Amino acid sequence: MRQYKDHQLALTQRFFHHHVHVTELEGMSKILDEIPDAIGLVQADLLSGGIDATRGREGMTPDQVLRATIVKQMNDFSYDELAFHLGDSSAYRAFCRINISELPPSKSTLHRNVKLLTPETLETINRMLVLDAKAKGIENGRKIRTDCTVVEAAIHEPSDSSLLWDCVRVLVRLMSQAQEIVDIHFTDHSRRAKRRRMAIMHTGSSSARVTFYRDLLKVTTKTVNAAQNIAEMLATTLFQDPDTQSNATQLAEEMKHFIGLAHRVLDQTRRRVIFDESVPACEKVVSIFEPHVDIIVKDRRETLYGHKICLTSGASGMVLDAVVQDGNPADSTLAVDMVKRQGEIYGQYPRQASFDGAFASRANLQEIKQLGVRDVAFSKGRGLGITEMVKSSWVYRQLRRFRAGVEGVISSLKRCFCLDRCTWRGTKSFKAFTWGSILAANLLTLARHVIT
Repeated sequence: MRQYKDHQLALTQRFFHHHVHVTELEGMSKILDEIPDAIGLVQADLLSGGIDATRGREGMTPDQVLRATIVKQMNDFSYDELAFHLGDSSAYRAFCRINISELPPSKSTLHRNVKLLTPETLETINRMLVLDAKAKGIENGRKIRTDCTVVEAAIHEPSDSSLLWDCVRVLVRLMSQAQEIVDIHFTDHSRRAKRRRMAIMHTGSSSARVTFYRDLLKVTTKTVNAAQNIAEMLATTLFQDPDTQSNATQLAEEMKHFIGLAHRVLDQTRRRVIFDESVPACEKVVSIFEPHVDIIVKDRRETLYGHKICLTSGASGMVLDAVVQDGNPADSTLAVDMVKRQGEIYGQYPRQASFDGAFASRANLQEIKQLGVRDVAFSKGRGLGITEMVKSSWVYRQLRRFRAGVEGVISSLKRCFCLDRCTWRGTKSFKAFTWGSILAANLLTLARHVIT
């Protein structure tokens, strides 16, 4: 029967089975419904800072925030793109539980809510997914593979001249803002600093480069000293207007933060350029905007700026665990800790574990064996016999082939779940970004197993 028109439209979005991805979204939605404790964790993050949930206008629900985060990381959307698709796509609206009569959240609302999620919350929800996969018989954690990769930060290629230029222009900008609060005068050296930086980039003479560096160091030092005086003035001056006092205090703290980083940049530049000294990587600042970034050198082939991530994957293709490392620790120092973390997640240690050759050492083999792991295979023995690691050559070949699969897992995370480059600022946000990508990947993987 063909009606003339619909007299009553449905008030809720429905999944339509037109594409495989829609079926996957429906499966992912059902899995999230099976772990309701995750919503309580998200709610705690959203209400952090003493926010009263019973007052004010209605905001996004914890369920919507979690699901929007998964959609964002799964598609590498910007907040603007995410807001568009939540308004345009009925499938994403249904997944994020946005009613047909409800306006989609704006990009600023999405940004404000998604960034409230802590890495601890996202890691805990991921562990809930892992245990849910165990309950469904999809992943029991008895056979694991571990490897490391690097997630880059969103910074420009660092150089001493560019870092000094960053210090000058940022401090000049902050001092210009301070002029609106207090009556101060300072000399703007930003144009001179920019010219020196460009001269350093394009000169071919090492002696001329050192001369330009000396002048750039000079103007940077003058700018830092002026900023120091202004920051102290803002911190010690009392204002009658509470808003002005708050702005002055906040501006003084921000200036002191960048002044401290500028002193470190000045020190490392003098040591490297003027005194021709080798500065250890742990003492270097590669970005004044992301000072937490580490210098990661991969097999002397390339230098990356970000953080080293150690991942553990299972036979199902799910990422069972991950750790964002500080610095660039050797892989051989991480093997035992990753196995112990599996014991914390599952309540028992795996039966078989496979690692890259960089993790290999006799001490690691003995300690992992003492934990109860029966077969431990390193892709390169490095002096270890096959019978020391596993019970037979056949088992060793199988585990070595199994380990190669973690490369595909890492490649999928980087290509499909935007884990190649973190666009969020700060250490905490970097970890939250990493766990958000892993959570989205695991949820999709688990849904595909359930569907098939």
